[in-house]
Amino acid sequence: MKATFHYRHSMVNDGKKAENVFSVFPRFLDTPGLVEQDFRLLFGEGTANRFLEKWPTSLASKVIKQSHGLVPPLSSWVYCGKQSWLLKLRMVGIVTCLLFCICYHHLHKDKGGWVGTSVQQHLDKITQRTQPYLLAQGSIQSSIHAFFIVIDNYAIPCKATCSVGALDELFKARYVFGTSYSPPLTNFFTFLQTTVYNMDVGETKETPRVAELRARMLH
Repeated sequence: MKATFHYRHSMVNDGKKAENVFSVFPRFLDTPGLVEQDFRLLFGEGTANRFLEKWPTSLASKVIKQSHGLVPPLSSWVYCGKQSWLLKLRMVGIVTCLLFCICYHHLHKDKGGWVGTSVQQHLDKITQRTQPYLLAQGSIQSSIHAFFIVIDNYAIPCKATCSVGALDELFKARYVFGTSYSPPLTNFFTFLQTTVYNMDVGETKETPRVAELRARMLH
């Protein structure tokens, strides 16, 4: 995968070839860590390490206190269908608040109670192209044991087994696969990009709220 990185990156940047990246490089679908590897080849070790280095030591408490305006109201993400439910995760803080919105364990109700839906069953129900999001898998709500990055009808296994690490991989997938930020979460990811990863500062369009928060975080 390292040897074919430049060819793969050119595919991602070619609108006609980008959708074939998973058929040409199927290892993304069964080998955790390849998103992290390609991101490091793109931006280097320093940029790749920033989120996990900064978040627990200096930024988490600040962002939690001033997170208004970075993520949409949780009520706007509630979904309930006749055959399936999206089970919200009980989490605290801005990262886990975000995951509360986009990361879920897919369940359906049977005569014997709640039973799990497989990752493939979830993918089979996708009917439109989507920006990358996280899918959490676990036997019970409080015991998530695996995360996947879902892009269209593909599930890429995360190397991380915790929500913070999975979010780091989700952010990096946007650059590895040349996708856009999901519209409701653009402010949050733009904040991570410019404030935490220190990428394209001054070149990326920020909302006044994101710019204000970045100024507060860094001073």
